[in-house]
Amino acid sequence: MKRSEINRRIDEALAFCRRQNFHLPKWATWSPDDWRQVGHEADEVRERGLGWDLTDFGSGDYERRGLLLFTIRNGRLTDERDAYVKDYCEKLLLIGEAQVTPMHFHWSKMEDIINRGGGRLVVELWQADPETEEVAPDAEIKVSIDGIERTVPAGGKVVLDAGESITLPPYLYHSFWGAEDGGMVLAGEVSRVNDDARDNRFLEPLPRFPEIEEDEPPRYVLCTEYPPAK
Repeated sequence: MKRSEINRRIDEALAFCRRQNFHLPKWATWSPDDWRQVGHEADEVRERGLGWDLTDFGSGDYERRGLLLFTIRNGRLTDERDAYVKDYCEKLLLIGEAQVTPMHFHWSKMEDIINRGGGRLVVELWQADPETEEVAPDAEIKVSIDGIERTVPAGGKVVLDAGESITLPPYLYHSFWGAEDGGMVLAGEVSRVNDDARDNRFLEPLPRFPEIEEDEPPRYVLCTEYPPAK
């Protein structure tokens, strides 16, 4: 992806959040120069991968296959007494109209995906076979929609209006996108600790983070780009 596109997409996301009256931490708009002046007091942000995360999943076509996230909080599971012992994570997902996040599941993470506002969110579901980890083509799925159990056929789709949410347990394949003619979706994710390096199983193997072409200076810092503490 080009840096100019990343800059533009984050600018658009910030404007959309303002229209939805959703407020991000103040450091969400810090520049690379700002971050170079920050010391160890921001180590939790750096070490837990908080902040902006944008990917096209190697597609080269972010509009059709991509996702923009902002991780607000994310702990780590450990017995040590340190500042980051949290067993939960919260993310903001900015999902475009007909912009697909590819089919995947998590081995460990359980998550709720919440439509916070904007358009409608479409979620496609398949149960994973626990032995082969491929889709179970005939397995019905029982999911919780805001605490109400619903049965969905294999490959079925759930449409979430603003304010609705779905609980996704481990080994449940899911893909999602914004419904056509509805505009961008402001979605939330509340989950167990997130580990993108070890807990994503894509049905089709895909790169999680993009290669970046530096065609202009960055205006923001992605979660993989924080400079070391001053």
